[in-house]
Amino acid sequence: MTATCRFCRATLTDTFIDLGMSPLSNAYIDPANRSRAEKFYPLHAFVCSSCKLVQIEEVESIERIFDGNYAYFSSYSQSWLAHAREYADTVIARFDLNSQSQVVEIASNDGYLLKNFINYGVPALGIEPTRNTAEVAIKSGIQTWIKFFDVETAKELVTAAKSADLLIGNNVLAHVPDLNDFVAGLKIALKPHGVISIEFPHLMNLIQLNQFDTIYHEHFSYFSLFTVEKIFKHHGLELFDVEELSTHGGSLRIYAQHENGPHQIQRHLQILRNKELSIGFDKNKIYSDFQSKADRIKRDLLTLLIEAQENALKVVCYGAPAKGNTLLNYCGIRTDLISFTVDISPYKQGKLLPGTRIPVYSPEKLVEFKPDIVLILPWNIKEEIVADHSYIRDWGGRFVVPIPCVEFLT
Repeated sequence: MTATCRFCRATLTDTFIDLGMSPLSNAYIDPANRSRAEKFYPLHAFVCSSCKLVQIEEVESIERIFDGNYAYFSSYSQSWLAHAREYADTVIARFDLNSQSQVVEIASNDGYLLKNFINYGVPALGIEPTRNTAEVAIKSGIQTWIKFFDVETAKELVTAAKSADLLIGNNVLAHVPDLNDFVAGLKIALKPHGVISIEFPHLMNLIQLNQFDTIYHEHFSYFSLFTVEKIFKHHGLELFDVEELSTHGGSLRIYAQHENGPHQIQRHLQILRNKELSIGFDKNKIYSDFQSKADRIKRDLLTLLIEAQENALKVVCYGAPAKGNTLLNYCGIRTDLISFTVDISPYKQGKLLPGTRIPVYSPEKLVEFKPDIVLILPWNIKEEIVADHSYIRDWGGRFVVPIPCVEFLT
């Protein structure tokens, strides 16, 4: 079957990057099931020749990917919690949110963000499809609907008098296979003078900083401002502001409203439009050159790990993020080169990484094992990790990051 663009329906023919076969990156394995076979799927990203949306095919249903055993809980990163608090403070002041307002967050996870609005007395509702994370939010007093967001859910919000003054979607746009249904739902759920706030990793950073490991099956699409503005305009929504963020290796936060809404178009929106066009996001070359950058990192990382093994150095990883599973599976790294990884989340501890079967322990294992090299898989929070585990340097241990290039941290 010929693949077509999930936005404009053009036929997909141009490869952005082919990462081979890989399991679902959040499908962590119970050791009791270690002898069972895993499903591997093509991890092949295309770029649409018409609208320039970078995307992978939907190889597995979102109900299976985002099920009741979903392993990502937002509350286990202190830097991300700080990011959420700062955001809430900013938008409450900027858009005059109060006890009469309604905030709705799509993909609200364990309620880490909405609790900030509730603390200010602003009514907040979460919409979260993964039952285990949603139940954590509900237990902490955050009203949460356990379902996916789409046009039908948006209509339910309107019927329930839950239309949004502020409609938030942080790191969810990439997870949506039916992009048009999702954005159409945003318009329905938004009050006439309401604001949509969406964060997503910026394709410009992915390309310029070689962040190929952020491509995995849970991320169906990868956005530039150039393309996301087309998508929103198609559904009667206009962007009026954009912020460039440092989170997740470099993200955008876009603000949108109904067409001809009350908010003035901000100057930085045009500045970033021009920047992307000057780099060439409307042309083919920037997309076609990306594969060779990933191949270089693969060779460099394997060289480092093989040399470490030949010199009897002990190597482990820090973290068990989805991006790490893309990296390890693409590079063909297994327990012959990496002894184990550690992660602060108890939901991942005691499991095996998908595909590679590398075991996951708690960070206390680092003190016991005293590794010579620690490969940081969630490189986007490397400063936080190094600061929390600086004791590794007491025995001469060193930290390494794989992105944007393989290098030791000083």
